[in-house]
Amino acid sequence: MSIHAVVLGGAGYVGGELLRLLHAHPVFELAAAVSSTYSNRPVADVFPHLGHAYGDADFVAPADWSDGIPTGSDVALFSAAPHGASASAIAAALQTAERRDFNVHVVDSSADFRYEDAAEFAAVYGIEHPAPELLESFTCGVPEHVDAGGAMHAGHPGCFATAALLAAVPLVRSGVTAGDLFLSGITGSTGSGRSAKPGTHHPERHSNLYAYKPLSHRHAPEIENLVSKSCGVPAKVHFVPHSGPFARGIHMTLQARLESPVGADELRNEFTAFYADSPFVRIVAGTPRLKDVVASNFSHVGVAVDASAVTVMCVIDNLVKGAAGGAMQWMNRLWSLPEASGLLAAPPAWT
Repeated sequence: MSIHAVVLGGAGYVGGELLRLLHAHPVFELAAAVSSTYSNRPVADVFPHLGHAYGDADFVAPADWSDGIPTGSDVALFSAAPHGASASAIAAALQTAERRDFNVHVVDSSADFRYEDAAEFAAVYGIEHPAPELLESFTCGVPEHVDAGGAMHAGHPGCFATAALLAAVPLVRSGVTAGDLFLSGITGSTGSGRSAKPGTHHPERHSNLYAYKPLSHRHAPEIENLVSKSCGVPAKVHFVPHSGPFARGIHMTLQARLESPVGADELRNEFTAFYADSPFVRIVAGTPRLKDVVASNFSHVGVAVDASAVTVMCVIDNLVKGAAGGAMQWMNRLWSLPEASGLLAAPPAWT
């Protein structure tokens, strides 16, 4: 069995990670890496570390992605295009897929399909949704919390949201918390994308740590929405993101008041039971560390409690579990493949 894989926005950091993961996948085979900026240029020019994997393969223009795929084929369409541009690119690709009689599933790593309602998207991102007619065909959430069911397509949550949800949902479902969720997240510079900006390039971030958009980051309403949807109760999130002095990874710390005292071992057992069927989430004793998960699709979660409060810590790789790897997990599910296909490589040490 082989399924043709297409990556829209293939020249960005998330696109590069998708290409890396696809090379090791047993079923998905790259048919087209799409980039309007780098079309007709070798993949190896943009990602030298993938030169041995893709040889002389070139990026293709958006209009040409289907040229080498036989009519009637199965297609796994990944979008790593930017927020606001991804939905339009997906809409155009789905029109092509219909003309070519492709059997296609889509996973979008942008924000364009993280809300069920176009008005909610517009309220957060300040633009009208580019393809509201497609919203009902997408489901959103981390794969550990949402049953793919009969979903046609999926939107993957943001990287901060992924780490927050992995910590928050089992906690809220346990019923031990009272009141609001306070989140503090530190992210690596790759989360800001390929283009250097004053606050994200190396001289600013090296040996530095600072908060940005405290209590006003656009992932906060996304986290609230998805926690509420997964737990069936309203959630109020107070989120302070930070820029960290490293390239990859997210360390998320969640704090909340306890409804009644609970032991750390008891709570850790609750989390372990909740994620018993989740191959990529490990509940650790003590505190989780970034270097144990960077460059992998794994997440480590730790808990701590005192008489009145609880802390949950979660670490992920922002480009893998928070984007490309989570998207691969979703695509495996949409095609009824083993969820961990192509994602079980152990992370490198000493990154």
